[in-house]
Amino acid sequence: MSRPELRAAVRNLPGYVPGRRSLSADVAALASNESHFDPLPSVRERILAGALRVHRYPDMAATALRERIAGHCGVAGPGGTDSGGADQVVVGPGSVGVLQQLLNAVIEPGDEVVHAWRSFEAYPILVAIAGGTSVPVPLTADEHHDLPAMLAAIGPATRVVLLCSPNNPTGVPLSHNELTGFLDAVPPHVLVILDEAYVEFVTGTDPVDGLAAYHRYPNLCVLRTFSKAYGLAGLRVGYAIAHPELAEGARRTALPFGVTALAQEAAIASLDAVDEIAQRVAAVVGERARLTAGLRASGWWVPDSAANFVWLRMDDENSRRTVESLAAADILVRAYPGDGVRITVADAIATDRVLAALPAPHTLPAPTAA
Repeated sequence: MSRPELRAAVRNLPGYVPGRRSLSADVAALASNESHFDPLPSVRERILAGALRVHRYPDMAATALRERIAGHCGVAGPGGTDSGGADQVVVGPGSVGVLQQLLNAVIEPGDEVVHAWRSFEAYPILVAIAGGTSVPVPLTADEHHDLPAMLAAIGPATRVVLLCSPNNPTGVPLSHNELTGFLDAVPPHVLVILDEAYVEFVTGTDPVDGLAAYHRYPNLCVLRTFSKAYGLAGLRVGYAIAHPELAEGARRTALPFGVTALAQEAAIASLDAVDEIAQRVAAVVGERARLTAGLRASGWWVPDSAANFVWLRMDDENSRRTVESLAAADILVRAYPGDGVRITVADAIATDRVLAALPAPHTLPAPTAA
């Protein structure tokens, strides 16, 4: 019998695999890179107040939120006004939703998108949905973006390059010098999207300043989210800073009313809670250092993470053994078949539980810098 068929690209799509979940309070849920903190009181109050108006559509243009983001990011319009800067802001249902809007705005069938691998699992899925072709470039042995190889992968069909810093799931960031050197070499017609979903957790020397680079390079777009440091993963709101023509194109591809009124209100309230967010980030960064030190003391090779998680490179057999051992101790982590295990950083109790339950490291040699 004849029947409607799926697009070939859709039939061949891999399914996005979310982190394992549990509703039990006894389980340490460290499989998804979300905040373990409860919502801030000021954010919760704004959400509760907004609940009285859920029978109304949200502002589809998210005007107030875009203006607030423009001010937060120092993106000003003519004469230094935030309202003009809002023309450079795109919002959507999480940074992944904004990325889909951007790709749909610029990708033609057959266009290529260069990205590191392993990196964010949604990249090849979104590229395929947009009709493009992924060109994955393996990470270096020490888990960094191989920027020379990514430059070499840029060809006549390349339309977009995706950079993830800090990279998910390895946690390794780019330096600002690396970023600008790369942007200097990328052809100006190629869009570079810098995914900074974990930017608030970055520490160390020469951190990437994506917004400074944005003002210098017309082909750069910066992508961020409220799901991680701001703790709004359940409300789905992210944003991009893009030059006006691209930003307008991305807004045109958006699902109408895709960012709810509650999400918009919560995001604005989160941007107002600067000191409280900074305290929470500092607590996570401290636990990240303690977890990393404990893992290394146990014999694991752990790259220096600048995100809210740590990465353990291992093969399938050891990934399975690690996940099963931690699950037996009511700890959920995220396995990436053939690559390794990612452990989200939470509080001190979760760190202690991981260090107590994690099996001995396997015998594969530690990576060395390329």
